[in-house]
Amino acid sequence: MRPESTALTSPRADVLTETVEGFGTVRFTPVDPATDSAVLHSWVVEERAQFWGMNGASRELVQEIYEDVDRRDTHHAYMVRLDDEPVALFQTYEPSEDRISECYPVREGDIGVHLMLAPVTGRPRPGFSRTLIGSLIRFTFRDPAVRRAVAEPDAANDKAVALMDRLGFARQGEITLPEIDLPEVYLPEKRAVRPRRSRRASAGVGGRRRASVLSGGHHLARRDLGRSGEQ
Repeated sequence: MRPESTALTSPRADVLTETVEGFGTVRFTPVDPATDSAVLHSWVVEERAQFWGMNGASRELVQEIYEDVDRRDTHHAYMVRLDDEPVALFQTYEPSEDRISECYPVREGDIGVHLMLAPVTGRPRPGFSRTLIGSLIRFTFRDPAVRRAVAEPDAANDKAVALMDRLGFARQGEITLPEIDLPEVYLPEKRAVRPRRSRRASAGVGGRRRASVLSGGHHLARRDLGRSGEQ
């Protein structure tokens, strides 16, 4: 099983559900700071999540960060559940509104992504990551206007870089994300790998599934704090 997190019910509506034969129903729900902060806190304080940048954060701070995300419209955060069990945090953002825009020529149709997988507890489920990754890719490209997905995992985060490889991203070299020093947030300069995946590369991502796009999802944006522990 994966993970051993408490399966709380969020009052927010799913923006997409996808039933994958032999796997279950994958649900993408906008993060609810009050409801989801306890689970997210338990993930981000683990040593494996050090690159997410929130190892020392309290649950209250995690909630505040995602309340800040909730007030924005250029960044979005989703709790990913398999049936009713949280299995990942998936975040998307507009590269033109992020510090990565200083490191590469942003194109219309680009979308940035961050992913944190829930900790594995108990017996691993064969094919779990591969099947979930398929759902994540289809979710990312569900909007026809999205042409490319970009990421910027820490260059020292070997697991995150390997995960991007598994997601089908092609490495575009290394970049240095500039320091951000504002009253509400401080981000140190960061050396990162810049992987990219195109819509064309995502065509035909496998798995027999039935998907439904649902209305009523909240637009969530994340404070530009702490990049991904998984990526």
